[in-house]
Amino acid sequence: MAADTDVAESKVDFEAALQELESLIKQMESGELGLEESLTAFERGVRLTRRCQAALKQAELRVQALSADNEFEDLDPDALNDGKRLGESS
Repeated sequence: MAADTDVAESKVDFEAALQELESLIKQMESGELGLEESLTAFERGVRLTRRCQAALKQAELRVQALSADNEFEDLDPDALNDGKRLGESS
């Protein structure tokens, strides 16, 4: 059964996981859950937290990969096409 839960969790996107985590926290803080329900909610919260952390780490790695070069050159439009602007003829 744990494998089924893990597969279902892997399909949950970051925003949905975060929303569910916030809901679990509110329920646990309200005191409306019994001991077993609280433990189950806590376990679910830990899994959701790890899922969110993994998603954030992946996003961070993607941003780093995209900005790793940081060797962008300033573009001088006048220097393009041998100094001719688009649409100009010799």
